[in-house]
Amino acid sequence: MLQRDVTREVTTVRPPEFSRSERVRVLVAAAVGSVVVGYAAVAAVLALVSATATYAEFSTSGVLSAAAPAWLAAHHVPLRFDAGQLGVLPLLPTALLMLLVGRTAAGTADRLGLYEPLQARGVVLSIAGAHAVVGGAIALIMGDGVVRATPAVAFFGCAAVSGLAATIGVARRCGLVEVVFDKLDPVALHGLRAGIMALFGLVGLGSLALAAGLAASWPTTSGLFAEAGPSLGVGLGVFLLCVAYLPNAIIAGFSYVVGAGFSLGGVEISPTRFVGGPVPPVPLLAAMPDDKAVWSPVVLVGGAALGVVVGWTCRKVSDRPSSRVRAVLVAAVTAGVASLVLAATAGGRLASGAFDPVTVPAGLLALLVAGWVLVPGALVAWLAGTRSKPAVAAGSAEFVEPDFDEEAGEAADPDVVFEDDELTDEFEQLEVVDGDEFEVEEDLETDDHYDEDEYDYEDELTDEELSDEELDDDEAGEVVDEEEEPLADEDPESDEELDAEFDEMLGMESEEDLDGKPER
Repeated sequence: MLQRDVTREVTTVRPPEFSRSERVRVLVAAAVGSVVVGYAAVAAVLALVSATATYAEFSTSGVLSAAAPAWLAAHHVPLRFDAGQLGVLPLLPTALLMLLVGRTAAGTADRLGLYEPLQARGVVLSIAGAHAVVGGAIALIMGDGVVRATPAVAFFGCAAVSGLAATIGVARRCGLVEVVFDKLDPVALHGLRAGIMALFGLVGLGSLALAAGLAASWPTTSGLFAEAGPSLGVGLGVFLLCVAYLPNAIIAGFSYVVGAGFSLGGVEISPTRFVGGPVPPVPLLAAMPDDKAVWSPVVLVGGAALGVVVGWTCRKVSDRPSSRVRAVLVAAVTAGVASLVLAATAGGRLASGAFDPVTVPAGLLALLVAGWVLVPGALVAWLAGTRSKPAVAAGSAEFVEPDFDEEAGEAADPDVVFEDDELTDEFEQLEVVDGDEFEVEEDLETDDHYDEDEYDYEDELTDEELSDEELDDDEAGEVVDEEEEPLADEDPESDEELDAEFDEMLGMESEEDLDGKPER
């Protein structure tokens, strides 16, 4: 089989060269800029709420001082009050802060021309270190005031959130994604993608459940907004509070759809269990059901359907059923671990009142998500996928003899092949050559310089000459050392005539004519 070597011309861009001082200046600017911009965004939101509130006193120093604990809350650092601890923190400010830090890290990597995985350390460490130092300093400055935070928790919490966001920001530009993907085989990589798809599907199911609950209880939701206060500032504050806790509500919604449910103090809600009680007067909580419905277990069909979809996407990963099941297993583990992390960040302590704590069971949710993805997904991938042909033993290869048509002079079925996979694969790899290249007889027949009768020596020779030319078996087996002696029965005149005819055909002069010519 002929192969063509195709080389692709690759153009490389040389990154810009920076001195050590210039590189340090860029990293410091990125670290300080991410802290300042994040703090300014939190302060701007608080200033908007304070300016629109009816009885609130607006002052620049008050807004800047109130933005400090809010900035820690955006890094998901728990805050402590005299009444208890506020651990159930909104996830939307955390997501926006991570987006801001990721964009800053990506811009820094582009400016420095970073392209290797190890080069991302400087950007990640500088940003994480700056956030950690500022968070620990804010916790120390707050001291024993009304709002407090543990300095060690603030230090490591701010470093973890900002470091994760910076890593995500530089992952593609510095080749971190390619490094991770190169370590995985195609089956595991497909399973990882299917697991991420399953996670997004769960988030979509939770959003649908929350939207359906709000639509069904819209009169209650609008009534809670009206009871919050007549002023624009109070209504805006309640609306921003609901928007900030919207991701938490979505996670609780898909935990309910999967079957794990959630709890708010003494209230427990799941498709199979319902314990009622009082809830805070927050419009977002109006989506919670008032009592147990008979059709509640029907929502579990969503998790099973999602597992079927994952199995259907993994059905063509490999011809081996075990490889397809392994892809589904990787998807189940990926979705389960991601659900565990989201559930752990969605709940927490809510002071020490009747609504404490807010819990989304992380362990139970992870197990149920992995089960809903694994069980139906493995069944679908096992049954719906293609199966490989069984290997034929070397001694049991069966030869199919083609039907030969004597009159036609060729096989009746031109597509007959051997029932051997290896021979069939080798035959398919052979390059098909045009048959016109080997039609020698037709080309010779149309050639004017070719005369079939001219070279028919057997017709010119007599039977006696043919019989004289045949050698005995004993004489044919003898080994001639250097030169073969001419047979005595051969006629030298006939040999000379044959040589003359060959010379005339090739356009050469006879040996007698060449004797008289000078040497070249």
